[in-house]
Amino acid sequence: MQLKLVSGNSAGTVTAYYLSSKGGAWDEIDFEFLGNLSGQPYTLHTNVFSQGKGNREQQFHLWFDPTADFHTYSILWNPQQIVFYVDGTPIREFKNMESNGVPFPKNQPMRIYSSLWNADDWATRGGLVKTDWSKAPFTASYRNFNANACTWSSGKSSCSSSTQSNTNNAWFSEELDSSSHERLKWVQKNYMIYNYCTDIKRFPQGLPQECKMA
Repeated sequence: MQLKLVSGNSAGTVTAYYLSSKGGAWDEIDFEFLGNLSGQPYTLHTNVFSQGKGNREQQFHLWFDPTADFHTYSILWNPQQIVFYVDGTPIREFKNMESNGVPFPKNQPMRIYSSLWNADDWATRGGLVKTDWSKAPFTASYRNFNANACTWSSGKSSCSSSTQSNTNNAWFSEELDSSSHERLKWVQKNYMIYNYCTDIKRFPQGLPQECKMA
């Protein structure tokens, strides 16, 4: 999806673009863009839920102004991993570590959602900066949505073992190559501002299992 975010004073707003299933033990993959005061950087907030459990936040500042023009935000979701991309550059990888007891979203169909909502109780500086409603209406723009995916019908997925050999579904077995891993490290070194896997205060009983395996 290509997005152009709310310009000017967007404090308190969240522009969201995400995948989600239904029910109490839902799966979800989130791009959320946390607005800010004019001149301050947007925060790109990512999260992965599996079987109703999230708390896997990583946050980034972007290396461009996301309100000035459209940029492409993509998700690769296959049995091996989930990768978040910005303009083709990977910013986050969540690997399938089911063999180590970490639930991974793979058994529930998800739909695509988008929204623009007021979250001034937490979005900007932890809720310290409230939405200035005199700046309304707040507008985010979406265009050029494209999906290559398995489809769900009558309780079954269109994907099978033959999917991996189908050139139209190369994404199904895609993994990051060495150059992509280098770009991922560059983003995380220079633009990541929060990583739940390093937040020892938040997890006094020990970091989540997937953090230990990374």
